[in-house]
Amino acid sequence: MDPLKWRLLPILVLLVSFLVLLLRNPSERLDSACSLLPYDHYWITSKRIVTPRGVTPGAVEVKGGRISAVTEGDYQHSVLSSDRVVDYGEAVVMPGLIDVHAHLDEPGRVEWEGFSTGTKAAAAGGITTLIDMPLNSFPSTVSEETLELKVKAAEKKIYVDVGFWGGLVPDNTFDTIALDRLLWAGALGLKSFMCPSGINDFPMTNSTHIKEGLNILAKYKRPLLVHAEVVLDSGATLNLLLLIVWTHDPMPRILKLGHRHAIKELQAAMKETEIGGHAEGAHIHIVHLSDAETSLDLIKDAKSRGASVTVETCPHYLAFAAEEIPDGDTRFKCAPPIRDAANRQQLWEALLEGHIDMLSSDHSPSVPDLKLFDEGDFLRAWGGISSLQFVLPVTWSYGQKFGVTLSQLVLWWSERPAKLAGQQHKGAIIPGNDADFVVWEPDVEFDLNENHTIYHKHPNISAYIGKRLSGKVLATFVRGNLVYTEGKHAPAACGVPILAK
Repeated sequence: MDPLKWRLLPILVLLVSFLVLLLRNPSERLDSACSLLPYDHYWITSKRIVTPRGVTPGAVEVKGGRISAVTEGDYQHSVLSSDRVVDYGEAVVMPGLIDVHAHLDEPGRVEWEGFSTGTKAAAAGGITTLIDMPLNSFPSTVSEETLELKVKAAEKKIYVDVGFWGGLVPDNTFDTIALDRLLWAGALGLKSFMCPSGINDFPMTNSTHIKEGLNILAKYKRPLLVHAEVVLDSGATLNLLLLIVWTHDPMPRILKLGHRHAIKELQAAMKETEIGGHAEGAHIHIVHLSDAETSLDLIKDAKSRGASVTVETCPHYLAFAAEEIPDGDTRFKCAPPIRDAANRQQLWEALLEGHIDMLSSDHSPSVPDLKLFDEGDFLRAWGGISSLQFVLPVTWSYGQKFGVTLSQLVLWWSERPAKLAGQQHKGAIIPGNDADFVVWEPDVEFDLNENHTIYHKHPNISAYIGKRLSGKVLATFVRGNLVYTEGKHAPAACGVPILAK
């Protein structure tokens, strides 16, 4: 062989070996745009990791965006050979929160929120997955084409993973082809209103529409999310009914009946989801329940009979009481309305007893002008609580007197929401799951004021401003990427749009 070739051979072998090593270990390729960590193979350690078996000291190995291994108890031997250990000491490491009910308002109303600011706020609050509602954006997501518009609008803007609910409205209910196309395009399920939604291109449905929607959803085994309120009197408006509570009068019977009649109308539809029913395989999910009395009793009865039904409530119903709201403070207007302290107590009890399955934010912001702060007009102001960044500390802070545990937080905010949204690789710290984590300090208190960095587009419209909360988020990981840590986001928005398959 030529002497020159002999001299080049070792160099060629070395180059080939390096390339093979690089291909086998993608963590060696440093790409810091998506993550504040310069590698994707590392260990996270803490004295408080929340796994399905409880809270334990441990270590979690992350590789290629997934959880590769979990060591519970003594973890020193697991990480001795690694120089890539992120140690969080006494801070809590638990699955990232999954918020199944948020309005990000894009496309069409980006001046209200938008994917960029909304998901930055979510990441800063420990939320790693959002499911965006089909309304408040424009156009509403009620077809394959409008879903494609929304997915396109999210490109390179989302810091956390984002999935999408489609809308069930009268125009698409009896169009089997249109609903099939919407679901084939990746909608995780459908959402409907049994009362006026306040959005012109998202009209209300009735029990007939809901039954038809369930028949389609049964084929896909995806849920129908229902806003279960009805207007009892054709001459009354929804706002008029809600105003009774917003002016802090005692809970009127007519308002409770609005909820009860909606749930009663749903009873026949819920029965269809039982084993052997026409819509077996479908699932009904009641969104943002605020009535802890008759409505909840009807839902409990449906569950006991074998109906496939779940129900959520929201932190603002657990934190606030109608009689405590300052007169004219429209930051607190929402639908359904915030109720009295006795009802709030009952909601907590139902959540702790397992009758309410999960929590969601129902983050529903707007431009400040629509809240009519100067007028204090509850009847005309936009209804919605802005809350994405705060739901973890709010749930923890207000839950302390009820003895809420870290494992319960995971159940309400991660495990059960993951199941509802069909995300089998999220919601728990187990091998094979996406490496989605929130790291936080439950005992650290802070004042939510002008000195606190808030990433919502319009921080001042939130009803939580001025509150003292407990639970500081230190870091948020999405698919192994460190997307947020103490006031800093990753340079690039690398969240993944989630589409059903």
